[in-house]
Amino acid sequence: MPTTMIAYVEQQQRLVSDGDAEPSDGGDAGQENIGAIDVTAAGDIALAARDFGGMVFIPPATLLRPSTTDDVVRAVCVARGSSRLTVAARGNGHSVGGQAMARGGVVLDMRDLGPPMELVRCGGVAADVPAGALWEEVLEWGVRNHGMAPTSWTDYLGLTVGGTLSNGGIGGQAFRHGPQVANVTELEVVTGDGERRVCSPSLCSDLFFAALGGLGQFGVITRARIPLVPAPKMVRWIRVVYKGFEEYAGDAEWLVTRADSEAFDYVEGFAFVNDVSDPVNGWGSVSILPGSVFDPAKIPAESEPILYCLELALHHNHRGAAGVDERAKEMMWPLRYMRGLVFAADVSYVDFLSRVGRAEEEARANGTWATPHPWLNILVSSSDIADFDRTVFKHILRRGVGGPMLVYPLLRSKLMHSTFLSLLFPGWDPRMSVAVPESEVFYLVALLRFIAPRAGDAALEEAVAQNREIIGCCRSKGYDYKVYIPRYESEADWARHFGRDWARFVERKRRYDPIAILAPGQTIFARAEPPAAAP
Repeated sequence: MPTTMIAYVEQQQRLVSDGDAEPSDGGDAGQENIGAIDVTAAGDIALAARDFGGMVFIPPATLLRPSTTDDVVRAVCVARGSSRLTVAARGNGHSVGGQAMARGGVVLDMRDLGPPMELVRCGGVAADVPAGALWEEVLEWGVRNHGMAPTSWTDYLGLTVGGTLSNGGIGGQAFRHGPQVANVTELEVVTGDGERRVCSPSLCSDLFFAALGGLGQFGVITRARIPLVPAPKMVRWIRVVYKGFEEYAGDAEWLVTRADSEAFDYVEGFAFVNDVSDPVNGWGSVSILPGSVFDPAKIPAESEPILYCLELALHHNHRGAAGVDERAKEMMWPLRYMRGLVFAADVSYVDFLSRVGRAEEEARANGTWATPHPWLNILVSSSDIADFDRTVFKHILRRGVGGPMLVYPLLRSKLMHSTFLSLLFPGWDPRMSVAVPESEVFYLVALLRFIAPRAGDAALEEAVAQNREIIGCCRSKGYDYKVYIPRYESEADWARHFGRDWARFVERKRRYDPIAILAPGQTIFARAEPPAAAP
């Protein structure tokens, strides 16, 4: 696509290509040149009005594809000088409720942002990564070119670095290494006042921690410095089945609180329907390799409608190494899973981390990738998770959700050593903006719903109603919980979400984006008028 100069016409309150329109008074007063940034066709603007959730349609005035941080600065400055324009950064469009949209504003497609990834050495090895890079691209670049990789991953790697750092970035390695927001040592951020700032725990630290988990409210992340470690070659991938939640949760919590020398490298898990006829939520969802057989005779007759699968991984560097067999056996013998329902395979490290990509291929082939996805992610305290299981999994969701139902523990204050910072810091640093439960151990519950292509609006409405029922249940029962990747409509709900940190969140917004230009799709703050020019 050719690059086109774009300008903002204040009188008409819109962004136009040069030559497309004249100011309403026939002159050029009020025009501000943004610079050489791609202006997309109408079809691309329609694409920017949708996201993976597929439940809202919010068209922007235009979608821009910045290639440099300076392009981002120009777009923010033009919006700041207007009376109503807002700016939203869009990664790979994987939000589910319009969080990366800007009604009548500017959407920045961050995927073309440069410069390319670069290896840096500053007390340790790290990668300087543009915020629009996908985590799967970071993995391929790091392993292929340097034999190195980050330590903390999301399950799905088709997400951008800037996107997950703006929310949290949770996966099965988080119990050992913290979430992705705890595995970054420097950010470049364009704040709502149009300033380009480099920040870290020791430089502009308030902005650094504000941006991490800040939902895009304080600045557009344009670059991140991600620590790297030598990448293992292989992974022993294991799944075991439990009939009861008490044993499942007890074993999962025991595993994530072990010393690193005694711990698996990855711990996750999910609930599934005790049914052979459900190919998505039933027995077939447990096997690892094609052709693996799930033997229902191993399930006691008195088992309940919901069963649980604990998923584990152990890194190693030699296929079929006897030492790995012995270590895995030793680590698993105390666990209370149903013997005979064990699934295991040795796969490459890259293949293991890319496993959800294969599920994406299947979903695209059967049409469910293009249907609405009313996903719900909740962080629930360990003290409330058993009651949540009885109320939600065993009652509301006893027939499944048409997709994975993840449930596994995380640690709030896991202390980790940073080679770059030479200090210990908590996995969920309280200085970050991301909101988590008060409990030291809490669970990620991810209800990843896929609506069948021919299911119709009724299925979507039922799924959305179930999500509301689940949130209502959490609230009415007084659970210690937080919605992960939230979107609320009222200030009262946002204040409740952030709790005692709400005042800090509001103050940071005033400091870094005083007229609320950024991330309007989160519906937290309303766009204000620009400050009056000095006489």
